[in-house]
Amino acid sequence: MFTQLWVAFISAILSATFAFPCQRADPVSSVDMVRQADLILRVMAVEYAIAPRNLNERTTGEPDSRIRFKVLEVIRGGERSELIFPGYLSETDDFNDHPSPYNAVRPTGRHGSCFANSYRLGAQFLLLLKKLPSGERAVNWYALGPTNEQLHSSSDPWLLWVREQVQKRSAGNRK
Repeated sequence: MFTQLWVAFISAILSATFAFPCQRADPVSSVDMVRQADLILRVMAVEYAIAPRNLNERTTGEPDSRIRFKVLEVIRGGERSELIFPGYLSETDDFNDHPSPYNAVRPTGRHGSCFANSYRLGAQFLLLLKKLPSGERAVNWYALGPTNEQLHSSSDPWLLWVREQVQKRSAGNRK
């Protein structure tokens, strides 16, 4: 009996495949992501609207805390002055380490949940949001995609590229 259990255990270990926390069936397409986004905003992380219950505990899932963002620019989707959604405030930058246009989420989004959920206080971000059936807007709708990237400035290459994509689509829809 013990031998059979041991053989079964060893067989399970040897036949196991590695499981990764997040994978996509198709590659990230920045063009498709921008096309599918309902709301695209340049924002600044302002403060916690709801602070985390435990400041020393972070999750790669959806945080219990909510961050208030000041809208600096509406690129697509109507007028808004502020936005609140789940996240953590951070004291460190988290710039994307890929060339623009990005084909991956920024580094903190590659550690388990498929989405980056931290935002540097006072920093600017480009948010590509999707409207949920509940009517809320979500930033975590395109796994491993750059839906909430930190910007270096108002002339960041990622921001310029996304604006260009939105303008191309708008011009194409008017024809």
